[in-house]
Amino acid sequence: MNSNEGPAASTGEARANVLRLSGPCERWDEWDADFIREILDLVGDKWSMLVIGALAGGDARYSDLDTTIPAISRRMLTLTLKRLQRDGLVDRTAYAEVPPRVEYALTGLGASLLSAIQHLAAWSSEHHTEVRRHQDSYDRNATHG
Repeated sequence: MNSNEGPAASTGEARANVLRLSGPCERWDEWDADFIREILDLVGDKWSMLVIGALAGGDARYSDLDTTIPAISRRMLTLTLKRLQRDGLVDRTAYAEVPPRVEYALTGLGASLLSAIQHLAAWSSEHHTEVRRHQDSYDRNATHG
């Protein structure tokens, strides 16, 4: 702790002071802000977004998701589905058939995320070239500077 932080930094009061700043975060207390970060980590994860997007068209079997989502490993698909299921965004239904059939579907809560994800995907597509240009320029300058 440096001399500017004082005892508040060790008790967590410094974090609370940050939340009292003006701006979009001022309406949330620390509990809400922590949960918001947790949810943003979940839905901001590329695999979660792709799974939710893949389920936008309706129910899908694991094998369908595996082939629909490019470059996802089976392990990562399994972990992502479990995480989305735990958070109430995806339902898993197992049918007592031979061979066994399992389908995944968005819950109402998961479906409520679709518009936000679609807007973000559209923005990404629209600005892809511009962002790549900035990344390339930054990388060139970083290696020469």
